[in-house]
Amino acid sequence: MISVATVSAKKRQLDALRKAIRPGALDGLEHSQRIDITYTSNAIEGNTLTAGETALVLEKGITVSGKPLRDHLEAIDHAQALAWVLEIAAQTETPVSETDVRNLHRLVVAKSNPDIAGRYADRPRYVNTDAGSYDFPAPIEIPALMQAFCSWLAAEKDSPKAAFEAHLRLVGIHPFNDGNGRTARLLMNLVLARAGYPPIAIRPGDRPAYISALEASQRGEGHAAFDKLLFSRLDQTLDMYLAAAQQAQDVTATSGKIVPMRT
Repeated sequence: MISVATVSAKKRQLDALRKAIRPGALDGLEHSQRIDITYTSNAIEGNTLTAGETALVLEKGITVSGKPLRDHLEAIDHAQALAWVLEIAAQTETPVSETDVRNLHRLVVAKSNPDIAGRYADRPRYVNTDAGSYDFPAPIEIPALMQAFCSWLAAEKDSPKAAFEAHLRLVGIHPFNDGNGRTARLLMNLVLARAGYPPIAIRPGDRPAYISALEASQRGEGHAAFDKLLFSRLDQTLDMYLAAAQQAQDVTATSGKIVPMRT
């Protein structure tokens, strides 16, 4: 399993490289990552847009023939929610509040399911697992559970471990009628960004391991498998950023040299 020390060391290396490259040098990568995070998070929930189609919807405003309108709206909603997450991530002096979580959900379903936007669940929620049907807390329990959850989050130091645990805890409460997974993954990335890490994508190919790890946690079997998957994704994302930053540093260094003319 990738250790906390490993990702911390890579983050420090990335922080140093960011200071050595020109401003905006990683904008292209970060733009691509935002689209990828929207594509992957929605795909895990069954959205049928491909990565390329998601980019067309978000960058060109193109409607993809044969794809449901809801899938387009989910892409737009998620992209706007992610933009808000990265915008407020710098406000590290203020803890993430219950209002923030509800606003995050509101953005996640603003156009695709506006009737439930930012509202706590008013009906039972359950999921079919390998061990049978799993019931989430009753709607009447949600306000108290969310208050306790946000109190816990406010007391935690922003870190990858806190980000991953926040994801698990929010999914366990399942406070909304729909959009819980997307909201939890965005909250995870909010905490990561507050800690200075790049946001990560959980890929569609990860879905079996991801769902299995969530179910293991819900059965009280701990979150080792969940942490292993997400630390691996964070490590890979850091490697991608480090490679791009190193290339940008090389370009910056080369552009400052005077190349002698041939005679």
